[in-house]
Amino acid sequence: MSYDELRERLGRINDLSRAASLLAWDERTMMPKAGAEARSEQLATLARVRHEMFTDEAIGRLIDEVRAGLDPDAEPGSSIEADLARVVARDWEKARRVPADLRAELARTTSVSEHAWVEAKRESDFGALLPHLEKNVELTRRYADCFEDFEDFSHPYDPLLDEYEPQMSTEDMRRVLGELREGLVPIVRGATDGDGGEGPGDNSLQGDFPEDLQRRLVEELISELPFPEGSWRLDPTEHPFATSVGHGDVRLTTRYDESNLGMALFSALHESGHGLYEAGVAPELARTPLASPRSLGLHESQSRLWENWVACGRPYLERLLPKLREAFPGSFEAVEVERLLRDSNRVERSLIRIEADEVTYNLHILIRFELELEIFEGGLALAELPEAWNARYREYLGLEVPDDAHGVLQDVHWAAGAFGYFPTYSLGNVIAGQLWEAAGTDIPDLESRIGTGDLAALGEWLRDRVHRHGRRLPPAEILERAGCGALSVEPLLDHLRERVAIAA
Repeated sequence: MSYDELRERLGRINDLSRAASLLAWDERTMMPKAGAEARSEQLATLARVRHEMFTDEAIGRLIDEVRAGLDPDAEPGSSIEADLARVVARDWEKARRVPADLRAELARTTSVSEHAWVEAKRESDFGALLPHLEKNVELTRRYADCFEDFEDFSHPYDPLLDEYEPQMSTEDMRRVLGELREGLVPIVRGATDGDGGEGPGDNSLQGDFPEDLQRRLVEELISELPFPEGSWRLDPTEHPFATSVGHGDVRLTTRYDESNLGMALFSALHESGHGLYEAGVAPELARTPLASPRSLGLHESQSRLWENWVACGRPYLERLLPKLREAFPGSFEAVEVERLLRDSNRVERSLIRIEADEVTYNLHILIRFELELEIFEGGLALAELPEAWNARYREYLGLEVPDDAHGVLQDVHWAAGAFGYFPTYSLGNVIAGQLWEAAGTDIPDLESRIGTGDLAALGEWLRDRVHRHGRRLPPAEILERAGCGALSVEPLLDHLRERVAIAA
């Protein structure tokens, strides 16, 4: 049967993709530094083999045979067979345009570039990364050129954005982020006027917090989240991330700073949101392209929702405070819930994106999105990137960037070749606001449940409305069925106004 053969072929390709994910996770968490060159070749080989297997003529033939036996008017979500054929047909059409050599070279180059980034950031030396970045951009332009006449794309940035946010155009993203900017600028200005870019001192989450004690607490908090039992592990890394190696195998990471408890605490809960999404995909989709959540806007909405709407909210913090007192004797005895609430929701202009509060966070993303567009529209030379970066931080946040480590080198994304990724962070914040409103409508006592430690109610709602679908439904359809309607920045802006009032 054509469907069974197609699914088995796709399953083998998926197995190789998951093996590559495991190699990439190991590369960022446990691999010895000297293994970088060998790992880049391993990842390149896997990328080439997967690409060649997927672009084989037999895959196209099987897709056509499967689709010939299905209702051409079948709605998304009506059958796994129809959904798989529809999604894979578009993937196959895109993949066929990209030479296998280019796929392999992208994997090899970005692996090497990531290791160069670690050293460049440590030394605050943009010049050391520049040749790698130039190679990444060259290869990315070649990738985008493969889609010059692809009917879904009308802008050179569209193929890059489509890798992370399917069927959303650059112009649509500009519109959404433009609306967000218009609403956000007065909120940030009102919240940060007079803070000098440093914000108030005396933060209860800053002090002396030994890493081993932080890890113990963070693991306890993750264990309270609605993960399937035995399905996750946590490891330290330079730049926190989450990945799924397979059904029942979620890898979470965080970064520990012994002077800043909030770093590990909130980044771990953020990455757990990603992990819960991966763990919540319906098991019957395993080993197929439908099992990988396609929209990073939706993906980011899950991490943001758990980090900001849940973990930084009063009900969760009221339960967290006794745990903090037990984990760090002497550090939180004099801290009351109101202070912990203010400290967890401080609004202050800052240089580092991953340390930014949720009110100013989207300005960091807007800067990156605008710079990416300038790079690929041809108006910004890479050698001028630090100067352009610093000028944007001066204009948008009123801050002077002291060095490249606190500026253009702070994120791994460009070193990893992930152009088109950054705007999905802000899109995720927008979606999280809409999902939180919809969940509150369906679960009227949601906040009181969180206050009692019942995180399963929200987890089950998200799993049913978002996670289980994987790629079966387009992102807009998932939001519509969840009760969110069309994309709107207003729920996020309302939420941010509430957070500003708390922090005042």
